[in-house]
Amino acid sequence: MATFFGEVLSVYSRAVDEDEDELDENEEDEQIRRELEEKRTVHLHWSPEITEMLRAGNKLQCSRFILAVGHNAASFLSAYVLASANWDAVGRAVAWNERSRSATGQSGEESACVFYRHKDDPSVLICHVTCYIAEDQLFQWTEKVFDCLQSRELTVTVLSDRSVAEYKTAEYLSSSSAPFLRSLHSSAFSDQPVCQSLEQPNIITGFPAAVLNHCQVNRIAAVVYHCYNDVSGPDSVTVETYRPVLSKLGRSIQADCSPSADVLRRFIRSSEIQSNLYI
Repeated sequence: MATFFGEVLSVYSRAVDEDEDELDENEEDEQIRRELEEKRTVHLHWSPEITEMLRAGNKLQCSRFILAVGHNAASFLSAYVLASANWDAVGRAVAWNERSRSATGQSGEESACVFYRHKDDPSVLICHVTCYIAEDQLFQWTEKVFDCLQSRELTVTVLSDRSVAEYKTAEYLSSSSAPFLRSLHSSAFSDQPVCQSLEQPNIITGFPAAVLNHCQVNRIAAVVYHCYNDVSGPDSVTVETYRPVLSKLGRSIQADCSPSADVLRRFIRSSEIQSNLYI
């Protein structure tokens, strides 16, 4: 190539180099994406007995699966059900994400969902979900957990906490209205819920919605009980709101439900309730 002054310069193209740089960047981005997806994979850690059974191609014989989503729901089951000596911790599900950063998944209650099985009635399974499960992990959580359970004659009950600020109603909602229960169930659920159904245009989202959707698609009887409350943390009034559900959780569970005052104080923080509603 000749310049204005007649100087001859060598000409070369950077097209090949740019293509190679772009290819390297794409491969690097793809590698980072694969590593991140692998890190965000939900992992199940079962007891040796259950692990051996699943490896043999069998599934957990489960007639009732109860999930507590949120601290109030978990405190309710801890005080009224799990406080007895009739339960064994049999596994946990671990999900690493932006709000739950356990690296190994072997420890850290904030990063795990713990499974408990009744000693006298092994077909009853309870799961505490007090950690955060990201949106992109909900599907694989439900798929992996329910793949371990036999679905025939299975009934799923989900207890969950929700802020009353998310509840939509045309009527005036005073501070004395909360907490209260609302229910939503799959088409295969034939029992009578303990409270009225969730009114439109209200919807359920997150973890309870993922479980209910899985049960609806796979024709599993399931019901979600939302407890709408007006406080930011666990409290005794909200926990007590779940009590009507006890009559629907099976005979073996009802036999355990007689918590002492000491047990209640251990799991439930009793304090003056400060409403977040404008009145």
